[in-house]
Amino acid sequence: MPNVAAYRKARRLAPRLLDWYAANARDLPWRLTSDPYSIWVSEIMLQQTQVATVIAYWERWMRALPTINKLARAKPAQVLKLWEGLGYYSRARNLQAAAREIVKNHNGQFPRDPAAIRALPGIGRYTAGAISSIAFDLPEPIVDGNVIRILTRIFCIRENPKDKATHEHLWSLAGTLVAKADDCSALNQSLMELGATVCTPRQPDCAACPVTRSCAARRENAIPSIPAKGDRTRYEEKQIDVFIITRGPRYLVQQRPESGVNAGFWEFPNSESGNKYSAPRNGRPFASARHSITRYRIQLNAHLIHAKNGKGTWCTLDELRSLPFSSAHLKLLKRLTRRLDK
Repeated sequence: MPNVAAYRKARRLAPRLLDWYAANARDLPWRLTSDPYSIWVSEIMLQQTQVATVIAYWERWMRALPTINKLARAKPAQVLKLWEGLGYYSRARNLQAAAREIVKNHNGQFPRDPAAIRALPGIGRYTAGAISSIAFDLPEPIVDGNVIRILTRIFCIRENPKDKATHEHLWSLAGTLVAKADDCSALNQSLMELGATVCTPRQPDCAACPVTRSCAARRENAIPSIPAKGDRTRYEEKQIDVFIITRGPRYLVQQRPESGVNAGFWEFPNSESGNKYSAPRNGRPFASARHSITRYRIQLNAHLIHAKNGKGTWCTLDELRSLPFSSAHLKLLKRLTRRLDK
């Protein structure tokens, strides 16, 4: 475990990280502002999602809902439509719930106090630290996958970072780093940037790293095994039959309940939602799609069926495009659209 010498070492790293970040930071749109709302939206979107994907979503969101007040007043369907395709949809619902709480309890102004930020729906320790440091330049630490990888390698921490004691040590080290920085915003962003572009999980570019001389794991040839990995996730395979039911130019869709998985989203009738339809015994599916969520890897097989009646809402293709679809069924809608456009 890190000792007093390790914390002294952490203090010396900040100037090198800041100099490197000033010369190498990527040009990302949310880095052009110190507006806490804009930064908050970017941080929530970046959870479980790659930067390249988030850019277009963030820009579209900020055009449609440029302020906390507009987000608070927006219809939930609009919020879900803007989030459509990003997955983990509770993030979007929590954004709106938090916006409404800010309007109610903070006069529509994003709170500056880290404790008040963390009390908002959907904001945990990392996100509160990111917003506090980036938007308000407060010496609040951050620890995410990128920071864990950097710190465990620099200090050659071989224990599993998911262990409680090890995890708290990493937070303490991150706190030491940011506390000694002249620019808390840039320091924390330098850690994110270094982990994303240089100190990567596989084949890190140690020659380009500004703190490579301080990296104990590199000296001990231990980088491939650090950070320590826990048990691999075991995925459960599932197959779902999806029924694309047509009646002339209209298609049958159903809205999910307002609670539970994919709450409020639309989807085609399927074998998991208790529908009476069954897949044809002969013939191949009209389309298939793969989708992963938590511990499930799902194969969706879509079948075209013509029917006069059905439980749900009949929509034209243009109407379907305006509805927020769950990620898995959005893939099938896109395949249907491509087929009809040929």
